[in-house]
Amino acid sequence: MSDTRFVTILEDGRARPAGLTPQDRVVLLPQFSSLRQMLARGEMEAALNYISTREGRYALDEVELLPVINNAQKYFCIGVNYANRNAEYKDGSEPPKNPSVFMRSRESFVGHGQFIERPPESHQLDYEGEIVVIIGKEGRRIKRENARHHIAGLTVMNEGTLRDWVRHAKFNVTQGKNFERSGALGPWMVPLTDKIDLTDLTIQTKVNGEMRQDDHTSNMMFPIEMQIEYLSKFARLQPGDVIATGTPNGAGARFDPPKYLVPGDVVEVTCPGIGTLRNEVRDEEV
Repeated sequence: MSDTRFVTILEDGRARPAGLTPQDRVVLLPQFSSLRQMLARGEMEAALNYISTREGRYALDEVELLPVINNAQKYFCIGVNYANRNAEYKDGSEPPKNPSVFMRSRESFVGHGQFIERPPESHQLDYEGEIVVIIGKEGRRIKRENARHHIAGLTVMNEGTLRDWVRHAKFNVTQGKNFERSGALGPWMVPLTDKIDLTDLTIQTKVNGEMRQDDHTSNMMFPIEMQIEYLSKFARLQPGDVIATGTPNGAGARFDPPKYLVPGDVVEVTCPGIGTLRNEVRDEEV
């Protein structure tokens, strides 16, 4: 794990950008209104230097973490991107030629340690552990070989899904992917360095300590650099934009019978070298 990471915390009712020292002390970044603004200004290195000279106002366990990027312009999600996941559908289909893409809203995410909520409209809340790319440099029609230069850092996501609501319409999954507070993003952003090999990352998901998902980015049908190339053909990627790179097999819907999340369940999504995103499930109060 990187010695210094970036977080967004809740302080006095406000979202505040901050850094984490190697000792897990929280250093506020008052020169920025958000991590997205820090990235848009191209000042991540300056922020890292600033953090290295401060002791930190809080211990990590004294603060409430919000989604690490809480105000992105775009939250992209890539669907069915691991070879094993495509086979999991058991529909005899050939591997796709292009990535499946959908969007999520910022309101659909909570931060590390906050509650994921099951809505009253559905009890088919499912987990999807994913590695997440955060864009640091604007670009359009980015070549695959240049994609790393546009990445600021990495985090992880529980891309919570209401399974019956992704089938409410013929061609889209938007409804089932955007219930308020149904997913999580965090706990922090680890800056991308030359030591991080995007093709050599592991993603794991546990529910109540039971391993449900365990896969490797080498099994992606569309590698991360290719995703950036593809998305930037139709969209201008902006600093702070989020790309969830796909979930492996093992989601609750694929068990017989399905293992959907219920209140009290604890979901942990881990990528060694990045961190663990942990959330408990509760019913939404209405």
